[in-house]
Amino acid sequence: MIKTTGGRKLAVTTSHRRALLRNMATSLFHHEKVETTLAKAKELRPFAERIITQAKQGKHYEVRRVISDKLVYKKLFQVIAPRYKERPGGYTRILHLAARGGDNAKRGLISLVS
Repeated sequence: MIKTTGGRKLAVTTSHRRALLRNMATSLFHHEKVETTLAKAKELRPFAERIITQAKQGKHYEVRRVISDKLVYKKLFQVIAPRYKERPGGYTRILHLAARGGDNAKRGLISLVS
């Protein structure tokens, strides 16, 4: 019996998907919210929360492998990680938005919990 191993393919190749999640996580940490399709937001949530947890634990090397923007990297360790110091998880929230006009795709707003 074939079972899926988890995760959405998002109709792109593995390298494209990896780059997409890295760029979206960088934008999320920079702007603290990102408006995207609901499927991408649901895939971004565990990816971003794992990065925040690693930043809280002081794992600079693991975070640097994912976040290439130096300003966002600094913000992650100096602003975002201390903000969630006492929080055990659940750093992001996803809000459902109205469907996109062009192709009627479901949209969502993923943002950091304050």
